[in-house]
Amino acid sequence: MAYKFILYCIVDLMNYRIKDISLADQGQAQLEWAELHMPALMSIQRELERTKPLKGVRIAAVLHVTKETGVLMKTLKLAGAEVSLAASNPLSTQDDIAAALVKKYEINVFAWKGENEQDYYDNIRSIVETKPQIVMDDGGDLHAYLHENNLYSNVIGGTEETTTGVVRLKAMEEDGVLKYPVIAVNNAFTKYLFDNRFGTGQSAIDGVLRATNILIAGKICVVAGYGWVGRGIASRLRGLGGRVIVVEANPLRALEAVMEGFEVMTMKEASKIGDLFITATGNIRAISKEHILNMKDGAILANAGHFNVEIDVDGLRKMAKSRRIIRPYTEENVLSDGRRIYLLADGRLVNLAAGEGHPSEVMDLSFSNQALSVLYIYQNRGSLMPKVYDVPQDIDERVAKLKLDSMGIQVEQLTKEQVEYSKQWRYGT
Repeated sequence: MAYKFILYCIVDLMNYRIKDISLADQGQAQLEWAELHMPALMSIQRELERTKPLKGVRIAAVLHVTKETGVLMKTLKLAGAEVSLAASNPLSTQDDIAAALVKKYEINVFAWKGENEQDYYDNIRSIVETKPQIVMDDGGDLHAYLHENNLYSNVIGGTEETTTGVVRLKAMEEDGVLKYPVIAVNNAFTKYLFDNRFGTGQSAIDGVLRATNILIAGKICVVAGYGWVGRGIASRLRGLGGRVIVVEANPLRALEAVMEGFEVMTMKEASKIGDLFITATGNIRAISKEHILNMKDGAILANAGHFNVEIDVDGLRKMAKSRRIIRPYTEENVLSDGRRIYLLADGRLVNLAAGEGHPSEVMDLSFSNQALSVLYIYQNRGSLMPKVYDVPQDIDERVAKLKLDSMGIQVEQLTKEQVEYSKQWRYGT
């Protein structure tokens, strides 16, 4: 029934495809709550609304449709842009936010919670049909779609939010197929250090707890991957009393985990003793069918990586003699010997599928980088090569300063003498 309503909206207005427009007032309240906790982006928004530097620029975004993303889309709209938005994950859309963006701000939204694969790509196709000049992506699906279908002729540049997407774009650049410049927002210091570590570290645990309501204290928690996301998850699980094991393929990261006090072992070993498993590797089958066969009765599997490939979901389901949804976002798989393995959120991003994603305070930093990177791309159109760029340092530092200012914190100012000393090389001990 919900899908029929969605189709009706297409025919009637031709500019959005969402679940329920009547949720707009509820979504507006959520946007106002997010704005209260995103002071850096709101400062940028006020400036862009006054100057309208993106007037008439067509922007297409594939991002998680959350209240924080809504504030970013509103910022770009107030800057004068024509904005279209689709979801970067079939389960992450907050339907009230989608409704508010359509009704309150006339933003073209093609997204709803619970899309199937066909819906997902149809919605991406819909925003591409607007012939965007700037594209914003979370995971790289939009960038890949534009290149695979030769639909990039109008694109002057783009941004990428996640590690997974940056890896894909770097591969495209190395293969010589990237057709426009992309700013890797994920690589900004004010993004990866705070969003990936503090944001995902908290929100992934929040998603697990909302889905299961388990007690972390005393449980053996296995974290696959010790990048910035894995670091954050491991730290917070330990803070909640979990006995944390890290599984990591990179020897430098594995050594760091050991020095941080975590036990490090292979997944083959960890799979025999873990109670809770959270993947954050960005790679396929971090938890394989063979690992699942080792697991104890009641083991819980969750994914905090971008795509639902880190857990062998198909392998698990094929082994199960029965399956049922025992709680929202919690699927019970009973193996032939009676052991029960619990899969959270279909193996998709647990923090966004079972929870609300990152706190607004964290996304304030990431999306301030996004807004200023979009402006940078437009202001430097024609002068950037088709490659992956880091966020310019002055943007990164400006975002940090805006956030500190909003917190009433002042940084130390170097004296002239100190500045001169830092530049000299003649004097040592």
